[in-house]
Amino acid sequence: MKNLNRKNLGLEKLQPIKVIQFGEGNFLRAFVDYAFQKLNKEADLNAGIAIVQPLKDGMINMINDQDGLYTLFMNGIKKGEKIQDIELISNIVKSINPYTDFADYLALAREEELQFIVSNTTEAGIEFIESDTPDMQPPAAFPAKLTVLLYERFKHFNGDASKGLTIIPCELIDYNSETLKKYILQYCDLWKLEDSFKTWASEACTYHSTLVDRIVPGYPRAEIEEYNSKLDYQDNLIVAAEPFFLWAIEGGEDLKQKLPFHKTDLNVKIVDDIRPYKMIKVRILNGAHTAMVPISLLYGNKLVMETVNGDFTGAFVNGVINEISGTLDMDKNEILAYTEEVMDRFKNPFIKHALADIALNSISKFKVRVLPSLLGHYNANKTIPANLTFSLACLIQFYKGTWNNEALPVKDTPELVEAFKNAWQLGAADLVVNTVLANKEFWGEDLTKINGLSEAIVVALNEIETNGIEKGFNNFSSQF
Repeated sequence: MKNLNRKNLGLEKLQPIKVIQFGEGNFLRAFVDYAFQKLNKEADLNAGIAIVQPLKDGMINMINDQDGLYTLFMNGIKKGEKIQDIELISNIVKSINPYTDFADYLALAREEELQFIVSNTTEAGIEFIESDTPDMQPPAAFPAKLTVLLYERFKHFNGDASKGLTIIPCELIDYNSETLKKYILQYCDLWKLEDSFKTWASEACTYHSTLVDRIVPGYPRAEIEEYNSKLDYQDNLIVAAEPFFLWAIEGGEDLKQKLPFHKTDLNVKIVDDIRPYKMIKVRILNGAHTAMVPISLLYGNKLVMETVNGDFTGAFVNGVINEISGTLDMDKNEILAYTEEVMDRFKNPFIKHALADIALNSISKFKVRVLPSLLGHYNANKTIPANLTFSLACLIQFYKGTWNNEALPVKDTPELVEAFKNAWQLGAADLVVNTVLANKEFWGEDLTKINGLSEAIVVALNEIETNGIEKGFNNFSSQF
């Protein structure tokens, strides 16, 4: 089997660099790089991508070994039938580690046809590190690295406003572009860069917040032989993803002209306000994910697919989604269509999504993704929602760390784990519940003030202890 490189596949001709991408992980390669490849094929964008490795350790060497080429497998179900689309991604023309090749990194700023900056440096990547300086090669923080790059471009093109860049971060934080821009301007002040550059960075460059939605399990290690059997070359960077794709980007007509996704069949929405898309995604997709984890793990499941296909746990997840949906002030038909799509995505047999992986930092996830729905239901109805409340009880039980004499995959900060350990050592369920719910560090407020919530969770925990998960929930829900 031949090696995967441009010579072997006859792909020596490179597209001009129009995109710099901070991040080389599975998600960007299955999402952004795929999207730009669609633009190249269907809208003649002719955009090559230069990848910048944002951390010292990364995958740049592996990507360079294959000349930026890799295979994307998109696996799912359509009208009850399994489908698998295979796409060779070929638009990455350069990959740079700025920690070892800083001069090559700076040279990217001088690319004549450069238009776009995209990034996914994880939620922790958009940060301000005050110790970063402009002479570091490179600075530590992603916004600092980007400021250095923008400054080099500003100087090289003598402040030409037409050489400003379109900056599209994909990190999963609220107002990602606004936060990134704020930090860039803070570095301008901290480093005492000239006012003309600060104006150029603020006005000649445009910043666009985003919402990204695609489940990307990544490298299919367990099934790699089956995947390789479908290729006539050896690929060490295969990435697997679901077919579903949604990219909501805040922008106007100018951005639609720069990124002509309307000429493709991709579900890219360039809109004035991404908040409705973010709301429905975070509340329903992420909220259902987070709410199902503790109850399903305690029930004995390992995978999301196993959870939604189970008679009891599947019905429970449907109940969770119904409770969440009732709190959303959006078009009911749009909500229904999205929830049906979410359940199909959860049932995707190609996606082996481990509950233990989703369990990471479950308290902070519950606070952001689930608690607003629980409180929204209570505020609207003056009753607590049975499924979401039972999920919270299971979460508290999960953070005890053991169940039926077996360790649970609790993964959180040492301080939070210790706080739960101390709470559980109080013994009585009411003491445990009141201590946990009153902790504002967990929830941002004192949940014992929600009428009936503490009492309901005590009932739920006692049911779980006495009757287990399924019978315990049935007994609990009959009371609400």
